[in-house]
Amino acid sequence: MIAAAAFYLFAAVLIAAAVMVVTSRNPVHSVLFLILAFFNAAALFLLAGAEFLAMILVIVYVGAVAVLFLFVVMMLDVDFAKLREGFQRYAPVGGVVGAILLLELLLVFGTWQFASDAAGFRLNPAPAGVDNTRALGRILYTDFVWLFQLSGLILLVAMIGAIVLTLRGKTSTKRQDIAKQVARSGSVNLRQPALGAGLGAIGIERPPVEPPPGEKPRQVEHAGHGHDHGHGGHH
Repeated sequence: MIAAAAFYLFAAVLIAAAVMVVTSRNPVHSVLFLILAFFNAAALFLLAGAEFLAMILVIVYVGAVAVLFLFVVMMLDVDFAKLREGFQRYAPVGGVVGAILLLELLLVFGTWQFASDAAGFRLNPAPAGVDNTRALGRILYTDFVWLFQLSGLILLVAMIGAIVLTLRGKTSTKRQDIAKQVARSGSVNLRQPALGAGLGAIGIERPPVEPPPGEKPRQVEHAGHGHDHGHGGHH
């Protein structure tokens, strides 16, 4: 009785959280409802006796994937007003896709039925000495090992494709090319001017500084030229 009540409670909260994930306007709230849905799904796995799947759901999905989604959504500066601008334009396409998915679900649930020996499997006790984790590992890595490796390869290809499609090189970034710098020859001349001669000795002249408009150039008096203060008066 208690197990049945707990099942219906967790299932109801799971369905409500899943609906709120889709219908929430704020993506941060959607991720939080997604975390709530994961916890309730883990509770249902515990009630079914699949404690390993429950812990994997909490550790991997809640602890890694959902938190990663939350950080990405919070770090991105999403313009929600701009996203809503194209809703009416893409509404017919979304309606067609939704109708196709609904038709597929109706076909699946309309033709699906329990196997004749499913009730017998449910009542059979688990083999002695074989726990849930060991049985799951035997199925994945022994009975369906090639399908499991193929699914991992598909995920790897999808990850590489996402990285390639979203990678954008910045043309304004300056990079150092060591090979071109080493290959330069004859374009750099080293000169050693006399001590105190300045850059004029090697042909480099300082460009003249133009005074600001409306301002008269000031005359600079040097010591020993013009007025000699304190040493002989005027010349």
